[in-house]
Amino acid sequence: MIPFECAIPRNNHDTIQLAHGGGGKLTQQLISSLFYPYFKNEYLEQEHDSAQITLTSNRIAFTTDSFVVDPLFFPGGNIGDLAVNGTVNDLLCSGATPKYLSVGFIIEEGFPIKDLIEIVDTMAQAAKKAGVYIVTGDTKVIERNRGNQLYINTSGIGLIENKISISPNKVKPEDIIIVTGRIGEHGTCILSTRNNLGFESEVKSDTASLNDIVFNLLANIPDIHVLRDPTRGGLSSTLNEIAQTAHVGIEIEEDALPISDGVNAACELLGMDPLYIANEGILLVFVCAEHANQALDIIKKSEHGENAQIIGRVTKQNDDIVLLKSTFGNKRIIEMMSGEQLPRIC
Repeated sequence: MIPFECAIPRNNHDTIQLAHGGGGKLTQQLISSLFYPYFKNEYLEQEHDSAQITLTSNRIAFTTDSFVVDPLFFPGGNIGDLAVNGTVNDLLCSGATPKYLSVGFIIEEGFPIKDLIEIVDTMAQAAKKAGVYIVTGDTKVIERNRGNQLYINTSGIGLIENKISISPNKVKPEDIIIVTGRIGEHGTCILSTRNNLGFESEVKSDTASLNDIVFNLLANIPDIHVLRDPTRGGLSSTLNEIAQTAHVGIEIEEDALPISDGVNAACELLGMDPLYIANEGILLVFVCAEHANQALDIIKKSEHGENAQIIGRVTKQNDDIVLLKSTFGNKRIIEMMSGEQLPRIC
């Protein structure tokens, strides 16, 4: 007879076990020894199935996003701050003040706990910098070889003042388009790190929460028409989305695009177009022409805005089309990205 041994998990592990997601002692140990110390705040201390929060505005922004980036760690960040910053920026783009986040972890059995600690620590720091509370969360563990180590879902709530109205439908001809930083940094970083391409100059992810840029713009510029973060699909897809929603034409200047030497070199080597590469720490800003220079000055004074540039304008002609004016003066249509150029970039 084969002796039966009760599967009582031991308490100290270097890697995630299936029991960490089972709702028992190891789950509680993971919550009490890891998540609570890093995310500790008055809302988590309620210890309910849901966080009880007080909203001080009749208008809220609510968003959700899932992060499956590969690799999990990369120059300039990791999946943790990427998840926090990405959700914060989505709220900011609606003119909201980000307030609360939820976090869901889907962890593969065998994932190193030391790596999870580093990611959670980074998330806590990113949340503190962005001025948001992580108020509730969930943890699931899946069997070994059934996932890609770690996935994170974040949802966010922000408050919108009644006077703020930001929408692609407000875009009008002669609006000026500003990009708040260099393009293509995040996608190039992920591609280089994943494939060990060894570019001569290291390209870092631009992941960051952009509170200072948005708050300063909203406080000083009376009519911001659109804020949008050009993540997957890059500038090309985001500009096409706005043009098609507002039924306007958009024209951008090739010479005005802020692109680092590292991204330029990578694109030339690999035959890629920086307009189609993902970003995680820049915004597109559409503003009426009379306030454009003031808006640019405000952005450049922000921590993440020193490389901001005016890159184009909205036109009356060519509805729903984005045009790029080249160095030589000719123009070509910039279409929305078709397919997936860089998988698993966020």
